[in-house]
Amino acid sequence: MKKFNYRAKDKEDKTVKGVVEAQDPKQAARILQEKGLLVITITPFRKSLATQAGPIISRITTTDLVNFTRQLSTMVTAGLQLTSALEILENQSRPAMMKVVTEIRREIEAGGTLAKAMEAHPQVFDQVYVALIRAGEAAGSLDKVLARLADNLESKREFQRKITGALIYPAIVILGMGGVGTIMVFFVIPRMMTIYEEFQAELPLTTKILLSISGFMINYWFLAIALFVGLVFGFRILNKNPQFKTQLDKITFRLPIIGQLKKVTMLTEFTRTLSMLVGSGVLIVDALKITSQSFSSPLYRQTMEEATRKVEKGIPLATAMAQEDIFPPILPQMIAVGEETGKIDEVLNKVSVYFEQEAETAVKGLTTAMEPIIMIVLGIGVGFLIISVIMPIYNLTSQF
Repeated sequence: MKKFNYRAKDKEDKTVKGVVEAQDPKQAARILQEKGLLVITITPFRKSLATQAGPIISRITTTDLVNFTRQLSTMVTAGLQLTSALEILENQSRPAMMKVVTEIRREIEAGGTLAKAMEAHPQVFDQVYVALIRAGEAAGSLDKVLARLADNLESKREFQRKITGALIYPAIVILGMGGVGTIMVFFVIPRMMTIYEEFQAELPLTTKILLSISGFMINYWFLAIALFVGLVFGFRILNKNPQFKTQLDKITFRLPIIGQLKKVTMLTEFTRTLSMLVGSGVLIVDALKITSQSFSSPLYRQTMEEATRKVEKGIPLATAMAQEDIFPPILPQMIAVGEETGKIDEVLNKVSVYFEQEAETAVKGLTTAMEPIIMIVLGIGVGFLIISVIMPIYNLTSQF
């Protein structure tokens, strides 16, 4: 099959443009006429500059997925056929996403379901996304599921932006400190060393330490790089060990502010996802199995899997979660209310809002705490450099 660019007039005499697949221009014209379009021009398909760009430009981002979900939701809600909606999205999407949408459309035209077509692209659509689409198709409420998915993805993106934005300032300061330290070690200190040696100045201990660091980095920089790379690869290998990851999680969760931030961030995603799955008609056990895999922490994942097994045996979810110490008391308490009222999805959604607010508070606490810590570290660093660099010069001038 070949692709052709076309310009045509629709029934309302409006000019439309797009891409059509056919064996030749004649077949392309027939396909367009069957859709009620009056063909103006048909030309061989030409890729845009963005399409011809490298994979870095074409990488599928969270924004691509959010836009795709929102637009598809809008068109399906408006009554547009799924294949027609996907065809429109093909022409509006960026290159990488356009390729995925094209493959999804072809699968549906061949008789497959939307969930099955999306399941073939796990790098774009995760288990939760596919499970919700499958539930929506089974219940005949795909439009509502897509709208809820779009809202959830937008909330998730906004939440991530808040956390990222709050951590930009500390990251910039740390990078700046690293840059200044690098300049001092590789350029400033070696020149000062020449002066010290020339005048045979008596050096304080801090200067000797700084000169030793500078000398090692200049003469054995490759060893420093090898050590860094070795540490990175060693950590990655250890991180594949479940026991190591679990112990690392336990240590991380005990850290002030950072541990609390990680907990509430994961619980926000967990409760929001579980609320969406249950509200879309997914069975509670299936929803728990899917959401347990969404935990980045193996400790929470294992605990949630154990709670899921208890629910399968007939134990209420609130009771199963209350038996685990890692969940805050408010979570099983609110779930118990949802189970009693039959509105567990609404309750979970409210709990996710609560945890999101807790996460924002933790982020503010982290940034507030880091500011004085950074100032203290900067002060110590500047003081160390002054003693190490200025004191020998002062000693030299006092000799004359």
